[in-house]
Amino acid sequence: MGEFVLREAFDAAGLGDRVVVDSRGTSTEELGHGMDRRPVAALRRHGVSDSGFGEHRARQFRAEHFADYDLVLAADHVHDDILRRRARDTQDAAKVALFRSFDPAAVASGHLGMDDPWYGSAADFDITYAEIAAAAPGIVAAVAAALDSSAPSQTVE
Repeated sequence: MGEFVLREAFDAAGLGDRVVVDSRGTSTEELGHGMDRRPVAALRRHGVSDSGFGEHRARQFRAEHFADYDLVLAADHVHDDILRRRARDTQDAAKVALFRSFDPAAVASGHLGMDDPWYGSAADFDITYAEIAAAAPGIVAAVAAALDSSAPSQTVE
């Protein structure tokens, strides 16, 4: 869901042509599978434009992918730890951040990890959507600031 919410947010900010948003998981469990119907339904319920729901296929993030991305977002602390362990060096590790660390309310609450909605209901996917949507403006602002001070494009994983 994060990939599609962020794509839309970067497009709305006029940065869609300067930022590539991609998503990969940390495990091999779902490799090659398309998006589950539940997050697709949540995205549609919240009016997110279909910018490739049907074409999306699960892929794994490996250490060599750090070279391709400027910012690597983790949904929860487990994935944050996995990604940091996969980092090849301190520069790679510095690219990793928790998705919700860009949401001031989440930071203030001290709860930066997202709960996995996989075994839950549609309402759980709506909660995850809300957490992603709340973090999106902060992510866009951070990437926009980095674009203003550095390279001509950014990629977000």
